[in-house]
Amino acid sequence: MRGGELKYSLRLILKTKSLYEYDIAISENSSIRIAGVDEVGRGPLAGPVVAAAVILDLSSPIDGINDSKKLNAKRRDELYEKIMMSGCAYGVGIVSPQEIDKINILQATFLAMRLALEKLEGLCDIMLVDGNQFITGIDKKLQRTVVGGDGVSANIAAASIIAKVTRDHIMDELHEQYPMYDFNGNKGYGTKKHMAAITEHGLSPVHRKTFCTKCAIQTDLFS
Repeated sequence: MRGGELKYSLRLILKTKSLYEYDIAISENSSIRIAGVDEVGRGPLAGPVVAAAVILDLSSPIDGINDSKKLNAKRRDELYEKIMMSGCAYGVGIVSPQEIDKINILQATFLAMRLALEKLEGLCDIMLVDGNQFITGIDKKLQRTVVGGDGVSANIAAASIIAKVTRDHIMDELHEQYPMYDFNGNKGYGTKKHMAAITEHGLSPVHRKTFCTKCAIQTDLFS
């Protein structure tokens, strides 16, 4: 292994160690089971918002776990498979573009998180939630918000990977139905190519109409 590769590998090992240490400290001090909760897809013009809740086995670290945004697609897919095969408990919540338009993106995000947590069937004692907002509809005493949590907590980082890979796969499938929007490339975000496609073809059933209308007003996209 070359020097640069070795240093990179060591950084990954140390990062994984620090993420697990954060959760282990909470678990050992309180004798509690921890679930990490994170979401992906709040900003795109199309597709669902997806949340995941994960309870890792803290005694058996998965090498390389990190904030999904810090990983390339190949590495995320590899870690997704490792997390799924590790025997951890997890849940995924998916909220459609139609529901986002109906209740707004913030409430849709909270709904996706609640749906993900419901699938854990009460296995966790406390939820570590990425960001600075508590999930509405769940007792705040059961939650801890962690700003930048996907780079702090192993459970939140794992949730970020599960949510990201799940949503990316959904957008890849939607690309097969609506190839003109390049969903496999932009994942629903408002790239220049995507916005040009909306101008040419109009909105698809999987676009968030409230988002696209606001975007059009701000950019004169549809004028």
